Amino acid sequence: MCCVGGTGSCSDAGKSGACGAMLEEETDQTYENVLAEIQSFELPIEATLRSVYDDQPNAHKKFMEKLDACIRNHDKEIEKMCNFHHQGFVDAITELLKVRTDAEKLKVQVTDTNRRFQDAGKEVIVHTEDIIRCRIQQRNIITVVEKLQLCLPVLEMYSKLKEQMSAKRYYSALKTMEQLENVYFPWVSQYRFCQLMIENLPKLREDIKEISMSDLKDFLESIRKHSDKIGETAMKQAQHQKTFNVSLQKKNKMKFGKNMYINHDKIPEESSETVLKHSLEEEDENEEEVLTVQDLVDFSPVYRCLHIYSVLGDEETFENYYRKQRKKQARLVLQPQSNMHETVDGYRRYFTQIVGFFVVEDHILHVTQGLVTRAYTDELWNMALSKIIAVLRAHSSYCTDPDLVLELKNLIVIFADTLQGYGFPVNRLFDLLFEIRDQYNETLLKKWAGVFRDIFEEDNYSPIPIVNEEEYKIVISKFPFQDPDLEKQSFPKKFPMSQSVPHIYIQVKEFIYASLKFSESLHRSSTEIDDMLRKSTNLLLTRTLSSCLLNLIRKPHIGLTELVQIIINTTHLEQACKYLEDFITNITNISQETVHTTRLYGLSTFKDARHAAEGEIYTKLNQKIDEFVQLADYDWTMSEPDGRASGYLMDLINFLRSIFQVFTHLPTNNSDHAAMSGKVAQTACMSACQHLSTSLMQMLLDSELKQISMGAVQQFNLDVIQCELFASSEPVPGFQGDTLQLAFIDLRQLLDLFMVWDWSTYLADYGQPASKYLRVNPNTALTLLEKVYRGMKDTSKKNNIFAQFRKNDRDKQKLIETVVKQLRSLVNGMSQHA
Repeated sequence: MCCVGGTGSCSDAGKSGACGAMLEEETDQTYENVLAEIQSFELPIEATLRSVYDDQPNAHKKFMEKLDACIRNHDKEIEKMCNFHHQGFVDAITELLKVRTDAEKLKVQVTDTNRRFQDAGKEVIVHTEDIIRCRIQQRNIITVVEKLQLCLPVLEMYSKLKEQMSAKRYYSALKTMEQLENVYFPWVSQYRFCQLMIENLPKLREDIKEISMSDLKDFLESIRKHSDKIGETAMKQAQHQKTFNVSLQKKNKMKFGKNMYINHDKIPEESSETVLKHSLEEEDENEEEVLTVQDLVDFSPVYRCLHIYSVLGDEETFENYYRKQRKKQARLVLQPQSNMHETVDGYRRYFTQIVGFFVVEDHILHVTQGLVTRAYTDELWNMALSKIIAVLRAHSSYCTDPDLVLELKNLIVIFADTLQGYGFPVNRLFDLLFEIRDQYNETLLKKWAGVFRDIFEEDNYSPIPIVNEEEYKIVISKFPFQDPDLEKQSFPKKFPMSQSVPHIYIQVKEFIYASLKFSESLHRSSTEIDDMLRKSTNLLLTRTLSSCLLNLIRKPHIGLTELVQIIINTTHLEQACKYLEDFITNITNISQETVHTTRLYGLSTFKDARHAAEGEIYTKLNQKIDEFVQLADYDWTMSEPDGRASGYLMDLINFLRSIFQVFTHLPTNNSDHAAMSGKVAQTACMSACQHLSTSLMQMLLDSELKQISMGAVQQFNLDVIQCELFASSEPVPGFQGDTLQLAFIDLRQLLDLFMVWDWSTYLADYGQPASKYLRVNPNTALTLLEKVYRGMKDTSKKNNIFAQFRKNDRDKQKLIETVVKQLRSLVNGMSQHA
């Protein structure tokens, strides 16, 4: 009615009521959903409850109301369900109570049956347990057998490993270890004994490495001790092979008809072949006796050690250790003994050790792979070669015995040939031999210098006397002397040279032989050998023999006669040089006409010796003259001369005559000898006269002699006259005219000037080519005049000549002063001009 009575308000109220009803319905629906969610227990309840409380105010109250209503509905449903099933439940209980009695009976029956079954099954259980136990044992036995069958090979291999270790078969032991690790251990790796074995293998490997390294050290020590024996064996093999090849070559030459000549005697082919056959048979026997390096050294330690380290994968360590130790041994081997140069055995031991070292290295190189390489051995050899050359160069310099140097050369050749046979380059060793060859020549020169000195000491320096044909042939066989005139003479006769000449010639040939010995086996051509022989012979002639000759010539005890004989000897030695050249040519088969052939310098050597001997003759003559002149005892104040020449001068002249007679009595059966002796005699005579003249002039002009009397001048004039008589007597033939007298011309003109007192002529003709006193020097005349003037003043008045001066004292003094003044003017003019 209210709605009808007021239209507007009713319509508004209706609207609001409808809206409220709609909201309530929505809220109820929401709560229903919430309750459904709570009942489901599938969603988290927190969010559901939060939605109830977070929605609207008073929502809790409304929810609770809804919840109570829901509970009441459920209670009603439960009550209805219980009422529906209650009768059935009662019936079921009743049924169960009825069955209870039957169940108890059944239980008693079942218990009784179970007891009876238990009693009956006890025996079955016992047998069953026995069967089970047997089955388990059987299964275990089968399992054990299977496992033992699996382990037995491992144990057998390990036992084999132990046996190999005990038997020192280390390489086989390592192989066994590899099989154990790669094949057997994986089968039984789960067992403890296997782990123990696995843990023990590294220790065994280390033991093997140590043992093999110890064996290697013993091997290295062994080869160090046996190196000299190995080297000696190798050098013998090389020497035998070389001898065999040389013998074979000679045999081949004989087959082609190339006959051999020794000392110009022909050897028959049959005998030569027989000798060669025997030599070859001997070489074969020697070669059979020579052992190889494998016979002397057991290399198995090296092989084993190399294989062991190869298996262990440590081959590089082994190679480095081996090479390091061998390098140390090489340095020890290359270190020579301090007295090695004293004996050939010292050099031989040094070479054999080096050869033994490198023979071992070469063997290792060829029988192993990678332990040593060719590059390594070449490097080691180059190092060793430099050291060897330095050692030989140093020690050979101490050698003074040519025989020792020659033996050293032969050892070096064998040493080089041996190592060359093993592939080592040895050219530097042959270059060293050329240095040693020079040293060998020096030692030969020193040795032959002693030989020459001994020959000169033993020589009597007189022509060789021969009394029969046999002695003549002996001398001719030693020295190539050819003189038809001497051959025609009857016995006894004399060779012009002394005994030293054939001896010197023989020794020069011996020197050539000795020098040739060093050139053998040097792999040089005949031309080079010829050149070496000629050069060494030239050194012998120009240095050694020349020095010995010069020393001989200068010896004080060698007199003038000996010097003359030395001159003759050098002439014959000079002529023999061409025979020495022919001798070398016959040895080397190299013609002298070859362009590069060296000539012998003997000609100049012996010419120099002759000149030295001649000069020594002149010097000794002059010394002897000086000795006589020193005996002069003039009384420079005598008033009258003795009337005869001084005694010292006559003795001197007699000595000169006897000396020059030696020259005149020299053998002149050869024109060269005659010319040589005549030239020497003439030169010696002229030199003696000139020296005597000079000595006499110096005696007059001696500054210590202050005054001379005219009597002394006259006495001195008598001595000069004797000198002139000696010169004019031709003491040595061959002088033309008064050539020898010209040696005293200065003295003669000076003495004539004072004896004649011809000062006016001297002063007037001075400087004229035709002057009578051309050889009188104004200074000389002035010096002597002043001495005579002082003698005049001090002479006693009883002297006749001084008395005459006394009577005319003023005129004579004025004359002398005038002459002195003029002479001084001439002297001053000469000095100004000069």
